[in-house]
Amino acid sequence: MAQQVTFGTPILDTEAIVKQVQQADELQHWQVEESENRLIFSCTLSPEDIVYGLGEQVRGINKRGGRYVSFNTDNPHHTDDMPSLYGSHNFVIVAGKRCFGTFFDTPSKVIFEIDWQNSGKILVTCPRDVTVTELEQSTPYAVAKEFLSLIGQNFVPPLWAFGFGQSRWGYKTQRDIDKVVEGYANADIPLDWICMDIDYMDRYIDFTVNKRRFPHLGTYAEKLKKQGIRLVPIIDAGVKVEAGDPTYDEGVQKGYFCTNHEGGFFKAAVWPGMTHFPDFFRPEVREWFGNCYKKLTDLGIEGFWNDMNEPAIFYSEYTSMLNSLTSAPSAECEKETNAYKDYRNFYHLVNGKRVLHEDVHNLFGALMTRSASEQLNKILPTRFLLFSRASYIGAHRYGGIWTGDNGSAWDHLRRNVVQMPSLNMCGFLYSGADTGGFGGNCSRELLLRWLAFSAFTPLMRNHTAILTRRQECYRYSGKEDFQSIVSLRYKLLPYIYSEFITASLNGDMYIKPLSFEFTDERSLRTEDQLLVGRCVMIAPVIEKGAKGRTVWLPEDMTEVRYDGQGFFCRQVPAGEHYVDVKLNEAVFYIRKGKCIPVGKGARNTSELDLRDVQLIGEGNCYEQYVDDGFTKELSLDNVVKLVK
Repeated sequence: MAQQVTFGTPILDTEAIVKQVQQADELQHWQVEESENRLIFSCTLSPEDIVYGLGEQVRGINKRGGRYVSFNTDNPHHTDDMPSLYGSHNFVIVAGKRCFGTFFDTPSKVIFEIDWQNSGKILVTCPRDVTVTELEQSTPYAVAKEFLSLIGQNFVPPLWAFGFGQSRWGYKTQRDIDKVVEGYANADIPLDWICMDIDYMDRYIDFTVNKRRFPHLGTYAEKLKKQGIRLVPIIDAGVKVEAGDPTYDEGVQKGYFCTNHEGGFFKAAVWPGMTHFPDFFRPEVREWFGNCYKKLTDLGIEGFWNDMNEPAIFYSEYTSMLNSLTSAPSAECEKETNAYKDYRNFYHLVNGKRVLHEDVHNLFGALMTRSASEQLNKILPTRFLLFSRASYIGAHRYGGIWTGDNGSAWDHLRRNVVQMPSLNMCGFLYSGADTGGFGGNCSRELLLRWLAFSAFTPLMRNHTAILTRRQECYRYSGKEDFQSIVSLRYKLLPYIYSEFITASLNGDMYIKPLSFEFTDERSLRTEDQLLVGRCVMIAPVIEKGAKGRTVWLPEDMTEVRYDGQGFFCRQVPAGEHYVDVKLNEAVFYIRKGKCIPVGKGARNTSELDLRDVQLIGEGNCYEQYVDDGFTKELSLDNVVKLVK
């Protein structure tokens, strides 16, 4: 049952982001106090209560013991004491003797203190203008599903977007990309798409192409597409101040940019130098900016990634000191960055009213995603790929997300594991991390273990920064080990694709914690094993130097071992088991009485036949979603029953 209470006068109507639910007169689980023009919501926790949610935030699946700040931040320091990352997902679930979820819908900063310093309480500090939605069910899984049913169906990209993607900041020329294509082909490692970072642009200007580096991008994109590989360029949030640039000139002429204190256009420096920010809160601006993507779709591009859309700011006309890119901020980082100060220095026009950016900050990236998605849906006849760095609940309807600028470190792999179910609870099914880590130099061992986990996440992209070790799989010794792990992804795509779309259509999660299905004490505490779809459990190896790991089976399961040659299955009883896992192997589990479809694999999805499968596991039948991988119309009528 859902009930909703609105406090104050909302700054803007977010109905387009989150559906409205039944109104109620008072909250059932929260006490409310007013303090310095803000509201503080408090809820007492029992010792056994688990607190789930908050999407992209750090720490574990259980959020007890942490302080979290929802304020979208360009922050590459993904440590447990960092209060803010790139997305704001203000949904929590309290699970114990009582079970309820609460969504705090406000586009400004929200602070969650969840049993912080052993307080035994949740304290949520919000602006006065907030709408609070409560959901009450018998289990946390039921709460999550009800929330997903309220916020709307998940974005579904084409089949090729579920293939393996390679990316690097530093692919500067067509020849650089050719070398990547050749490297993967020669190593017989599957590949479906390659990301183009800011170097493909003319001086980092949005919707431009450097003609010297990519003289005929349209012809080149078509050539790669015939090989089954797509190009996926980056688009940044800032439009360069550049007279003569069509995007800039039209934006200025029509007054489409955010304004400063004096009423002129706000200027801030990002990669191209001084830029203006489109005022995505205005429908006409979203339509205009989204239509700019046509300059690239006309060249055959069918996928994009939106970046720097918190928005990231290096310096501005008001704050000239550069943000430090090397020193780690403290736990109060949201108060220290120049960008944070800049958010008090520009304005949006919301329903005819001038509104300070700080007051609606968390919606900026989500509305950029909406801008692109709505127009791409009109421009392109088939499904497209779109994922973003910044986000807010509801943006999952328009695109996916990746978890930002992580590092090549084992604790970042662990963080990727625990973030995935939390993101799913908040609607973001098409999500994943930069496999191998964006910053730093990834070891062979770490990349293989990370790939073995990413093989199960919807977004599977290897991405790294310029000046780091070249991280393409074929550059490491023992290429056959990488071929083994990446090829597993393609053999599992009939299952992954089916489970993803089925979950999307049913308002369900694709990745869940064990505790959403099993209530024994061990499962409630286990955070490094996850349920993937309806049938699979994974237990990734996430420790440096480990030859295997201990696995908890809450029920009898089928253990599946894949080493590049085939699937080897054995029945394993419930309980604790130590499992050897070599670097060229992946081990996963099929739940009791279940089976899954596995295919023959392919070099890319253009060669993949979703229907040519065999069933493995203890069960006798599986309901598989099958379509052409491109059509926009999704229906459960496309589910076919497979029988052994």
